[in-house]
Amino acid sequence: MTNITGRVREAFRGDQRVDADALIARLDAVRRFLTAVDGLLPDAELVPAHTLVERAGTRLALSRDHTVVALAGATGSGKSSLFNALAQLELSPVGVRRPTTGVTHACVWGPLEGANRLLDWIGVLPRHRFVRESALDADDETALHGLILLDLPDFDSVQRSHRLEVDRLLGLVDQVVWVVDPQKYADRVIHDSYLREFHRHRDVTVVVLNQADRLTSAELPRVLDDLRRLLDTDGLTGVPLLSTTAIDPAGMVGLRGALERTVAERQAALRRLAGDVDTVVAGLDELVGSARPAAGPDDTAVDGLNRALAGAAGVPAVAEAVEQAYRHRAGAATGWPLVRGWRRLRPDPLRRLHLPGPTDDRADPAESLVAATSVPDPTAAQRSALGLAIRAVADRAATDLPAAWPGAVTSAARSCLGDLPDALDRTIAGTDLGLGRRPLWWRIVGGVQWLVTLAAVVGLGWLVLGYALRALGLPALDNPMVGQVPLPTLLLLGGLLAGLLVAALTRPVVRWAARRARARAEQRLTAKVARVGEEYVLTPVRTVLGSYAQARGALRDAAHR
Repeated sequence: MTNITGRVREAFRGDQRVDADALIARLDAVRRFLTAVDGLLPDAELVPAHTLVERAGTRLALSRDHTVVALAGATGSGKSSLFNALAQLELSPVGVRRPTTGVTHACVWGPLEGANRLLDWIGVLPRHRFVRESALDADDETALHGLILLDLPDFDSVQRSHRLEVDRLLGLVDQVVWVVDPQKYADRVIHDSYLREFHRHRDVTVVVLNQADRLTSAELPRVLDDLRRLLDTDGLTGVPLLSTTAIDPAGMVGLRGALERTVAERQAALRRLAGDVDTVVAGLDELVGSARPAAGPDDTAVDGLNRALAGAAGVPAVAEAVEQAYRHRAGAATGWPLVRGWRRLRPDPLRRLHLPGPTDDRADPAESLVAATSVPDPTAAQRSALGLAIRAVADRAATDLPAAWPGAVTSAARSCLGDLPDALDRTIAGTDLGLGRRPLWWRIVGGVQWLVTLAAVVGLGWLVLGYALRALGLPALDNPMVGQVPLPTLLLLGGLLAGLLVAALTRPVVRWAARRARARAEQRLTAKVARVGEEYVLTPVRTVLGSYAQARGALRDAAHR
């Protein structure tokens, strides 16, 4: 963006015409800049841009057939005498006491009706408006038709209200004619406070050395040369510098000719607004700088944010509960049927966190809660880690941005911080933890356990029945033999041993599967938590970066002629 400032700084249109459509496009670019930075940059920094957009829109909507030229100067410079001499009427009072001019007077060449709206906007009271129309010299004044000449109060007035009025009007007029006299042409007030501030409005600035009749023919060139040197120092190289005297019509020829050219070109209003755009763009340049905006935080910062969010959301605690719940449910499904009831009396670990509990064959695979969970609140260390991670995201995203923007990026990153706990809790509660259905192998192992248990029960019943018959003296049952072992005994002992063996073989498989379930749940939870971080932290940051890019492009368009 330094190249933008350079183009603005070196611009001097001179005789170059300002295209109205191009100017309107530049003003629209300033408006787009303000829209992009709304709420992101300090309002105090944007006041000149807002003022420009408002004033320019109003000025362009008013008469483009009139050119407003102001005579500005210090007390005793003779600007009121010049005003009267140009109008060839005694319109503005001339005096020697400070302040000489207390109110603004306006002289309109041409019908007053067409200029009234413009004068209303400028703020010239109706009783101080005059029309320069005469049947005797109408043809002589035709070249100035459309000119509105203002005689401003003295900018060095002892009354502060007069100085404030001058400053206000200098921001509204199309062209300024600075009137100085041989005694005070080098005064620091006019150079430091006014002329130097108009260096971007050189093409609508004219400087007049008035009362030239007080100088000898040898002194006048030396004074003009010295004044030109001062103007060059003020950055007003190339502005017209004229000498005038109000007491001699011949001494007004140069100034009158300059005004006639200004009126004929109908460019003063456009050039003034173009200079205002240059000034505003130069003032906004440091707010945008030359950095090309990043697309967002880098992967390292995002990974750190996701880890911090996972910790604050209680993902490790939930993942551990998933592992325990898997083992609890697997034990209940694959364990010895005679002790399954005892297992069901123990609370499910996920139920303690208000997360999905035991399910049956009809359970929804995406079983989850929509209410708040009982996941432990984040510790102070976890909250601190989350704050540092959010700050790191903002710092990485704002790297190389101008000084006005890192604060906006940080504010955006933290804008939803108060909503994060509830969002994380809802995300944890709504995540499918992968325990919705029983695995097929649980059913198979459970079926085997039921078979061996049934065999043990049959063997036990068979043996009990045989003992009962013998006790009653009844004929004993003929127990089939398997080798040397009776079948009932084999069924009982085999069923018990087979149940224990199946349980022993299943236990390491359950532990391995529980760890996988934990890893799977942790992965799903982390992914869901990352989406929360994307919505509540990264998206606001990227929005600010997008606004920066839009503002940078709009300012570049505003600087382009």
